[in-house]
Amino acid sequence: MTAATPTPVSGRTVHPIETRSFEILRSRVDLTALPFWTRAVIERVVHASADLDYVDDLVCDEPALAAAAAALAGGAPIVADVEMVAAGITTRPVVCRVKQARGSAERTRSAAAIHLALDEVGPGAVWVVGCAPTALEELIALGAEAAPALVIGLPVGFVGAAESKAALRESGLPAVSNRSEKGGSAVAAAALNALLYAGSSGPAPAEETP
Repeated sequence: MTAATPTPVSGRTVHPIETRSFEILRSRVDLTALPFWTRAVIERVVHASADLDYVDDLVCDEPALAAAAAALAGGAPIVADVEMVAAGITTRPVVCRVKQARGSAERTRSAAAIHLALDEVGPGAVWVVGCAPTALEELIALGAEAAPALVIGLPVGFVGAAESKAALRESGLPAVSNRSEKGGSAVAAAALNALLYAGSSGPAPAEETP
């Protein structure tokens, strides 16, 4: 018995280039021993970045991913820190309020946008942070008030990115993160898309196939 394979199919049209990309990825690294949702996220992030370092760099919590996939299937809102993240999520509406936000000496624009979005969506959303460490830090500080279904915390950069992701892991919030300074909008959107795509095309995470 082997773990079920997440597939890049979700009722959308999958280009042959994407199919071939996953074939190459799976020929280079064997992730079949990983739990279903963890494998889905890692494979799609590697596919989006062509960076196999993410296999060991990503930190995934299988129960949190499964719960988030169920929340998304039930219509949980999705919030992005910046429009580049939102642009990478094409199958569902995404809330992003960075354009409307106003920064200050005490709070960056990205951090202020977190408050605007929370006022709009309330608790239980899936939050996707791929750019601004200050946005992730603000969301962590809101903690129980935001009560996120999942935080995909993958901001990139040399200033505060790795530290904010470490703080996310220490916060106890359900999360996907990575240990290094790597990250960015494309990989954050890919992690979210993995839950949407695998959730509509793959089996439940506890199931196995021959």
